[in-house]
Parts: sequence; structure tokens; C-alpha cells
Amino acid sequence: MKNNYRWTAALAALLCFSLVATACGTGGGSKEETASGTGDEQPAAAEGSGDAANAPAAPAADADPYFGKYDPPIEISTVRIIGELKFKDGEDIDNNQWTRTLSERLGIKVNNQWVVKNEQGAEKMNVTIASGDLPDFFQVNATQLNQLVEAGQVMDITDVYEKHATPLVKGFMNDATNALASAAFDGRLMAFPSPGSTLDASPILWIRKDWLDRLGLPEPKSMNDVLAIAEAFAAKDPDGNGQNDTYGLALMKNLYGAYGALEGFMNGYNAYPQTWVKAADGTLAFGSVQPEMKTALAALQTMFKNGLIDREFGVKDEAKAGELAASGKVGMTYGAMWISLDMLKNSKANDPNADWQAYPLVNESGALANAQIPSLAVGSYYVVRKDAEHPEALIKMLNLFGELQFGPDTPADVWQAHSKVDGIEVWPYYPFLVGQPNKNLGIHKRVVEALDKKDPTGLNAEETDAYNNSLAVEEGRGDPNAWGYDKVFGRKGSYEVIKRYVENDLLKPGEFYGVNTPTMAERGETLKKMEIETFTKIILGDSIDTFDKFVEDWKKLGGDRMTQEVNEWYTSR
Repeated sequence: MKNNYRWTAALAALLCFSLVATACGTGGGSKEETASGTGDEQPAAAEGSGDAANAPAAPAADADPYFGKYDPPIEISTVRIIGELKFKDGEDIDNNQWTRTLSERLGIKVNNQWVVKNEQGAEKMNVTIASGDLPDFFQVNATQLNQLVEAGQVMDITDVYEKHATPLVKGFMNDATNALASAAFDGRLMAFPSPGSTLDASPILWIRKDWLDRLGLPEPKSMNDVLAIAEAFAAKDPDGNGQNDTYGLALMKNLYGAYGALEGFMNGYNAYPQTWVKAADGTLAFGSVQPEMKTALAALQTMFKNGLIDREFGVKDEAKAGELAASGKVGMTYGAMWISLDMLKNSKANDPNADWQAYPLVNESGALANAQIPSLAVGSYYVVRKDAEHPEALIKMLNLFGELQFGPDTPADVWQAHSKVDGIEVWPYYPFLVGQPNKNLGIHKRVVEALDKKDPTGLNAEETDAYNNSLAVEEGRGDPNAWGYDKVFGRKGSYEVIKRYVENDLLKPGEFYGVNTPTMAERGETLKKMEIETFTKIILGDSIDTFDKFVEDWKKLGGDRMTQEVNEWYTSR
């Protein structure tokens, strides 16, 4: 399945397929450093207006607005920022399966003006923008997009998008939280966002179900249950070795992330750290300085005092903290939907009886909690040079990638030829990528339907792989790797939890999805560092009233100015 091929990178990035990061230090996801949400805002399409409306088109390609082939063929220019790619003998970035497909299917030849590695990309792109020697189509981050729009160097593609994007691609954009809105300026679409999945960033409560069963504990229905489970896991010898050597809740030094993270725990107290929330007066406020955070920190302080949390969490990163799970010394963690493929898989490999189960977040009142997700999951944007001759060619190329990678009617052999061949990933060769934001949710739904029928007929290659992993686990023949995938896509996987979030409207995206404000850029990392240091000290035993001093300092050191800037953005959208 495609996720098999791509998940290693996703584990590092926390989200699969797109270049998506978590909320920036200020919690206001910039377009290149993202956060997420469920906004419906899209730029309006004004018929016949915008730069693209007057651009010439190749007449032979007009009959099919989605995939019409140019005859005679056209050439377009771009630049590439790439990772470590491998090629078959005789092939390179300019000559490969995808370049041949573009020529055969669309009549397009792509000319790369330059190609650099990821670490050089931002600087090289800045030099190119400054020079004014721009290619027809190119990929930029949010800051660069704003510069280009302000300088009038890129084209309004509102009408091109409306006319030429396939229903499949438009569906992806509609599913991508705030993606189109983040690329709109004064209601006009100035770039095509390359979205990831905000659903993949949903916080999950992971608990060792075998420990719950051994101790006769019920599944959690409230935060009091979570605290009781943590107490029992630390005090009642859940591993049965006769020693007091287990902890109730995993935690790591950065506090926020994929494993041993606090976002989900805080959400249980209606607290939403590192994101912007709507206050009672309708303005936007930073979640980390709201009073609910103090309640959550007080609970964590008590847990630490009672020995439910590792005494050394403050010096352990995710990987080091994850060793406690792998060695069977901790039984509960809040974290990402995919950690059954990493830290928790190691636990299963070391102890076949270990059975980590995904649960939804719960709150103090005994209901399901709202789960915070980023306000945006866009890693980059594709733009069209102001005077490019064939702006619609960009959308057609995006259509083609979407169809061959995610189209329901794409034959398995065609998908394989454009995904991974002879152990070499070929999908990254393509110059303009589009992701399917809710792909994993769809995989989960179809896999469960197939498991119910014991019939994988109709599943695509990726779904069939997920089905086979879950079936192997259900039949008692799955290895830890199959177990890890089943815990994502199977009947009781993390995506079953996310499905409940979606069905019950429980996802709470951040409200800010603009580019970092000036104060965010200047003070954001400093404020985040102060937050983590203060919260860690409180958990370790400092007075809970230290939180009030933190809020006061946060406001003085830039927080108030940042809040003003965010609300100026909010009222001017």
C-alpha cells in the first residue's frame, strides 16, 4: 500500500505525504509551518476575470479541460527542490516514467531551470525571486507567496482552477482544512496549495488494553477515569512482575508532539495549547494562556508527585521516552494516530501480549472531548508566473497526478508504475504533487467494510494491503508490523477514533491560518521556550500560581502584541 512506501518519512514529519509541520511556536500556523482546521472558506470564482482569463490556450487542448493533450506539444519551465532520489540506470529527474507520461498523456515537456536539494531550496528560491527570472510554474512557501503577490509577480488562477481542476482534485481541496482560503488574497486564488491531512494530526489516547483487563479496569469515559487508570498502572503491578516499576502516563521534555504529548490531555480539560481559539467575546486568544491550562497543569503536577509520571521526563525526547513503552514500563500515552507503527510497535515486538488500544479523548464531565487539530496542513504552494502562456497546464498536471495516484478507476499496474518500481520510489519525480487529505479515513472505512464481508473485492492496491494486514491480525498470524497497521486502519484502529471525531463534530481546528505575524517571527520561539520551561517546572512541583506569572510575562514579552496582530488578520479576512 502507498502508505507502506511513504510512512517512514511520515513518522519523521508526523503527517503523511505532504511537507506538513505542527503549529509554529506561537501556535499560529504559518503556511509553511502549519496548523489545521475545518474551514469551508474558498475564494469565489468570478467568471471571466483575473489574469488567467486573458491568457492564450492551445486550441487542441480545449476540448477536454481536465486532460486535453496539447498538439503540438508545449514546453513549460519550473525549478525543483528535491530530497534524496534514486533512479533506474539511464534515468534522471529530466527523463523518467513521469516525464514520459506527461509527454504521452498531456503533450507537455517540463524544463527544469535548476534542481537543488531540500536544504538549499529556500535560499535558492529567494535568489530566484529577487532576480525576477521566474519559471512558468514553481513551488514556494507562505512567506515567498506573500512577497510574490505583493510584488504582482504571480497570476490570479481563480478562473483557471474553476475551469480546469477535476472534481477529484476539487474534492481534495474542499477536504483540506483552510487550504484554499490560505492561498486567497482579496478573495482571489493566487496559488494552488499542496495540502496534507489535518485529520492525521488528531490527538489519540493510547492505552494498554491488556493491562486494563488484567486489573479489571473499565475503558475511560472521563478524565477522572484517565487519572484512575494512571494511578492503577503505577501502583498495582500491571505487568505482574512483583515490582513497583511502571508508570501511568508517558511524558517527554518537549511536552507537545507525537508521543508522550500533552495536547490530548489538555483537551480533556477544555484547554488548547499552542493554538489560537475563539474567546467568549468573539476575538481570537492564544490557548496556552487561558485559565483552563492551569487546571490541567495542576492535575499533571499531582500525577507527577504521586509517581505516575517518569521522574526523568524533562530530559527525555520522544525517542528516549518511547523506550519506556517499548520495555513495558508505561501503559498510557497521548499522541499521534501513527505511533502504533513506531514506539508501540516496539512494545508489541518485545512483548507479544502487549495490546495498545486507541481511544477518543474524554473530558471532565464524562463526554467525548473536542480534539485540537492544526488550522492548516499546507506544506507549500504552486504559483504561476504573471505572464505564463499556459496557466491551465499546471492544473492539468496536478489533475494527472491526482488521477494516477488516487483515481478510483486507475488500474493497479498503472498506479504501481507511477509509485514504486523495483524498490525505487518514483512518485517524488513528479514536479507538481497533490495529496488526498482524507485518504486514510477512506482507507479505514473501506477496509472495515471488507473485513465485515471477508471480501476485498473492489479495494485498490493500497486498501488491499491494509486489509491483508488487519485480516492477518484477526486470524492470529500477524507480525508486529501488521499489528501496527491494524491499529491504524483496522476495526479498532486510530482511524476508528478519528471517524468518531468527524461524525460527532469533535475536531477543533486552530482559528489562525495566516502567515506568521511580525511578532510571531520575532518572539514566537522565545515565548514557546518560556512556556515549555514554565509548564515543566509546574509539573515538577513549582507553585501552580507560577502559571499566572507566566501569563503576565507572556503578554509583556510580545503576547499582547501578537494577539493584536492575529485579530487584525482575523477581522480583515
